[in-house]
Amino acid sequence: MLFKWFLPNLQNFIYKLRVHLLSRLLGKGLDGDDPCLFTDEERNSVRLVNNTIFSAKQLSVNYTTYDVRRDRDTINAITRPYIMLRSPEVGTGVHPYWYAQVLGIYHAHVSTTHSAAPKRPAQHMEFLWVRWLGIEPGYRSGSKVARLPKVGFVEDSDSDAFGFLDPDLVIRGSHLVPDFNSGRTTNLMSHNGPTAARSPNEKDDWTNFYVNT
Repeated sequence: MLFKWFLPNLQNFIYKLRVHLLSRLLGKGLDGDDPCLFTDEERNSVRLVNNTIFSAKQLSVNYTTYDVRRDRDTINAITRPYIMLRSPEVGTGVHPYWYAQVLGIYHAHVSTTHSAAPKRPAQHMEFLWVRWLGIEPGYRSGSKVARLPKVGFVEDSDSDAFGFLDPDLVIRGSHLVPDFNSGRTTNLMSHNGPTAARSPNEKDDWTNFYVNT
């Protein structure tokens, strides 16, 4: 289903994948996913063995509960797609977490001929294709105002609305509750037909979600 929807954007999918994988191979972290950091030659240094990526149905994430016990979340792109990760901007006064919807769970054997990368054979790498959510602008949350954080999907006109993510950065699954009062909208995506970014029976998006966990 992924490639059925992304076929018109397949070039962008591969472009972003190369940037993401090269960033990780060079140890640049989240900041390395900026396409401007790499030239065409550097991006083309990334090699996928047999030009193949493999899909998985689910991702298991081990995490520590609030009462300091161990637990596990199972992330599934269909039934439980939402995740949370630590924001690199934590400590600057912004919300400490980022949120995303997992659209695909993949792995591949990857190598690069980039001169700055360690010389090693192809290595197994796992990666998530995600649709990002952002904190609702101007909305106040927290114990002082007795309101849960509110997030919404980034508009697809933003080049960062979709991207790749290292599964090791996922803290746990997130329980996002639709803001029923705000309703649904068709303004967040320019594509109104079937898409891997939504459930098969959906043609629009919830405007916002409350973050329950």
